[in-house]
Amino acid sequence: MSFRIRALPAAPFAGLSGLDEAALSARLIKRLVVDTHPGYPCRVSLADARPGETVHLLHYTHQEAETPFRASHAIYVRDGVASADLPQGEVPDMIRRRIISLRAFDADDMMVNAEVADGIDVAACIGTLFRHPSTDYIHLHFAKQGCFAARVDRA
Repeated sequence: MSFRIRALPAAPFAGLSGLDEAALSARLIKRLVVDTHPGYPCRVSLADARPGETVHLLHYTHQEAETPFRASHAIYVRDGVASADLPQGEVPDMIRRRIISLRAFDADDMMVNAEVADGIDVAACIGTLFRHPSTDYIHLHFAKQGCFAARVDRA
């Protein structure tokens, strides 16, 4: 099954580096300097930040649908990175090295299926979920923390 993992667009986060700590705090955003690798998976670059890089930890609504599945959680965004544009079928290392929860949604934004997989098995699991005709898209979440990782669409 052909699929494409989608990064978040960079534009909504571009101005964060220019904000002072008071402005960030007012928006419930934390600026952090990365101290370990892996450990700070960026949803824009779809890569783990490296020690010494700056990331922003912020609240993000990843499922905006007006359904019972509307959802949000904390995410990391690296400072000054472009939005990743992955080739069809590619699973980035930040996904491959973690346990992932996969949540399949239909065209009405209702969850129709879910799985948990080791990151190295995510591509096969995506294929299985997309074989169900009702699956329109999939959300990937880091299973331990529960936070949104990326969206998957049919390619």
